[in-house]
Amino acid sequence: MEPVENMPSWMLTQTAAHAGRLVSEGFAAVGARGYHYRVLSALITDGPASQADLGRRTGIHLSDMVTALNELEASGYIRRVPNPDDRRRNIITITGHGIERAEALALQARAVQEEFLAPLDEAERAQLTALLRKLYDHHLSQGFPPLSKM
Repeated sequence: MEPVENMPSWMLTQTAAHAGRLVSEGFAAVGARGYHYRVLSALITDGPASQADLGRRTGIHLSDMVTALNELEASGYIRRVPNPDDRRRNIITITGHGIERAEALALQARAVQEEFLAPLDEAERAQLTALLRKLYDHHLSQGFPPLSKM
């Protein structure tokens, strides 16, 4: 019988938990959460969106999205403006201050990636990323829904 500790799924689960802690701690060190980075990045990449669309684009659950948007709005990183086509809904836009914050959070995310991948050289990092992408895409194509994005 193979020990659990030698099973790829066990090692991946344990490593993912550690990666999650590193991400949480890394963003907390600069007064942020991973959701903040995800929302700001999505707004920069894909432009303004409704709260529901932003949730779908980022993989953030509605209740967590409301909290993240409230925090980002209170800090002046985003604006909620009424949708001219449906006044019951808001369009979320990023502010100039939000763009600056996203850039700072991107630096923090890169630092976390460096810490996480420290034992690997560049070729190993590329190989690991390619293999993880292959696994992720396969399971996604089988109908396995993504849990979330960073």
